[in-house]
Amino acid sequence: MEYQIAVCDDSQSDREYVSGLVREWAKTWGAEIHMDLFPSAEAFLFHYAEHKNYDILILDIEMGEMDGVSLAKTLRRENETVQIIFLTGYSDYIAEGYEVAALHYLMKPVKKEKLFSVLDRAVDKVQKNETVLHLESGGEMVRVPIHQLRYADVMGNYVTLHAKEEYTVKMTLSELEKQLDERFYRAGRSVIVNLTAIIRVTKTEIKLSDGTAIPLPRGAYEGVNRAIINMG
Repeated sequence: MEYQIAVCDDSQSDREYVSGLVREWAKTWGAEIHMDLFPSAEAFLFHYAEHKNYDILILDIEMGEMDGVSLAKTLRRENETVQIIFLTGYSDYIAEGYEVAALHYLMKPVKKEKLFSVLDRAVDKVQKNETVLHLESGGEMVRVPIHQLRYADVMGNYVTLHAKEEYTVKMTLSELEKQLDERFYRAGRSVIVNLTAIIRVTKTEIKLSDGTAIPLPRGAYEGVNRAIINMG
C-alpha cells in the first residue's frame, strides 16, 4: 500500500529536513509514500477538507495562529486512526498529547534514528487499523474495524461488542480474544478492553475516553496497568 504522509511545520528548513528524512526512511524500508508539506495548521485543514486519507501526520506544536495541539484536537473529532507525531522544541506539551492520542513526541532537532523508529511504529499501527472482524449479528454478517472496538463484555452465551455501534454475537469471550491483538486486554472473566481507549484506571474501575466506566474485578488493577505499559 501507499502511505499518505503530511508534514506540517511553519519553519521551511524544518519541513525540508524532516521530509528528507521521511523519504530516506521510505527508501530504506521499501515503502511507497505520498507526502504533502504544509506551512501552517490552517493550510493543512484547508487541504484536509477535500483529502482526508492521511495515515501519518508529522506536526510541529509551536506554530502561528493555530498551534499543533489545537490542530490535532480538531482532527481527532472525526479521525481516530491517523497517526500523529508531534515535533517540539519544548517538553512542556507532552501531557496534552494524551488528549489526542499522539503516537510520539520528537524533540527538535529531530534525530534520524528516532524518527525512523517512530515511523516504523506508525506504519505498524496503520496496518493493524485495517484489520476487520467479521461477525454474525442479528442474522446478518457485520464488519467491525478492530480499532473501533472499545470493549466487549459477556452475558451468558453472548458477547456484546461496543464499537461505533453495538453488536451482540453468540460466541465466547475467549473466541473473540483470539481474533484481537496486543491493544486488547482481558480484565477478568467478563470483559475485554481496548487499552488505547483507557484514560484512567482506579482500583475499582476502568474509565474510557467516551465516558464509559467498566467495573474492575478485585486484584485486576496491576495487570491492567502493566498491560498499558507493555503496549508502549
